[in-house]
Amino acid sequence: MLSTVCRTAMIWACVMAAVILPICAGGGAAVAAVARTSICNKYCDARDPALSPQDRQPVSATIYSRNIVLHFDDTDAMGWASIDTAGPGDEVWLDRSFDGGRTWSSGSKLGDTTVPSADAGWRTLMYNVDDWNNLGVGALRACGKAGDRSEIACTPWARTTWNAYSRPTAAVTALMQSYNLGTGLFDTTGWWNSANALTAVIDNIRVTGMASYEYAVADTYNLNLSAQGGNFTDGYIDDTGWWGLAWVDAYDLTGDGRYLATARADADYMARYWDSVCGGGVWWSTAKTYKNAIANSLYLELNAALHNRIAGDATYLGRANAEWSWFAGSGLINSSALVNDGLTTSTCANNGQAVWSYNQGVLLGGMAELYRATGDSTLVTRGRQLANSMTTTASLNADGILRDPCETGDCGADGPSFKGAAVRGLSVFNAQLSDHPYTAYLQRQAATAYADDRNALDAYGLHWAGPLDSADAARQQSAVDLMNAAP
Repeated sequence: MLSTVCRTAMIWACVMAAVILPICAGGGAAVAAVARTSICNKYCDARDPALSPQDRQPVSATIYSRNIVLHFDDTDAMGWASIDTAGPGDEVWLDRSFDGGRTWSSGSKLGDTTVPSADAGWRTLMYNVDDWNNLGVGALRACGKAGDRSEIACTPWARTTWNAYSRPTAAVTALMQSYNLGTGLFDTTGWWNSANALTAVIDNIRVTGMASYEYAVADTYNLNLSAQGGNFTDGYIDDTGWWGLAWVDAYDLTGDGRYLATARADADYMARYWDSVCGGGVWWSTAKTYKNAIANSLYLELNAALHNRIAGDATYLGRANAEWSWFAGSGLINSSALVNDGLTTSTCANNGQAVWSYNQGVLLGGMAELYRATGDSTLVTRGRQLANSMTTTASLNADGILRDPCETGDCGADGPSFKGAAVRGLSVFNAQLSDHPYTAYLQRQAATAYADDRNALDAYGLHWAGPLDSADAARQQSAVDLMNAAP
């Protein structure tokens, strides 16, 4: 255990960001150091593990019979590394990352220490997982090596249960490891996907009551209000719809009128691309080459949502009613009560292209908002037919688990976002029904993904039925939407 004098000096050095300070270590431990990069949260880096009230060991690794273990003090949000079945001179340390393990300070080797002579194991001091003062959402891994070999082994990345004490909070914390404080967007994914990721974060705050990441709402808004075409518009009408709905969500959370004003600007921008081609509907892009389902479903939901939040409105309700009337008769909904991707350019007929999950769910979200606005029971009746098809059709539900057509191959950069938007919309529709008939379906998706498509960092992959393929912000956004829908 560190002496009281040494611990006091360590904390003072950390608080004052002083130059490197030697740390006292008992029992023959190698000398450690606290540098300017040290972090102080509840406690400062380089705390004695003997002071931890608990020892959770989520992950481990082996190399040349050495066992390397990552330990967590969940109470204080700190971790340490150990090596055992080892020999004198064997090395152990921690790596710390603030982007989900994509990068880390390769030269840091936090707590780097070696096994003393006559010992068969050793451990580092404790280090903070997060950097609360700088909004750093962190992860740790333990690494080590045999003293006479060059190869190293590291555990998977993991973190404490701080801001990760339930399925939804753990999932959103993993998502926030991709949030870029400099851009206000989510690294590893795109512009419209970031709108969905922010929506998932906002919904998570309402579901869990954990407001730790509410700063992302204002930061994203302030950093991107003038980006693209301004007011979160660009050349794709569906992109604008995603952002408009994100700002409706932000308004619901905060009551800040500027978010509602931007959502109105987005809806008005989309309305400029409604015309009589194919009898109505908005175009997918400003190039006016394609009328598709997603742009029109978003237009329906955004306009209905705005009506439900603006006293005395008639304009947005009129647009929403016109959209649903057009959509219902457009041919986009096929004979199996599933929504195909779009209409042909020559005959304005259903083009028979893929039945994507989000085309089903987003439409249901729009119908739920319009039902709130009008009380029209035919929306519920038709919506049940669509939701039943969405949740039972084999092509979308392999063994009862939602799957997009692209999952047998490559879903690219956009496809991983689809299922999150799908279950978000289904959940909104389900909440409008007194019998909540789709709750069990949503719970099954969440339980399966949690069991079969998740790593030690609570990052999820593309295939909710497993196995986990890879992690990125789009995949994680979908997982957060799922955990929000079935907490």
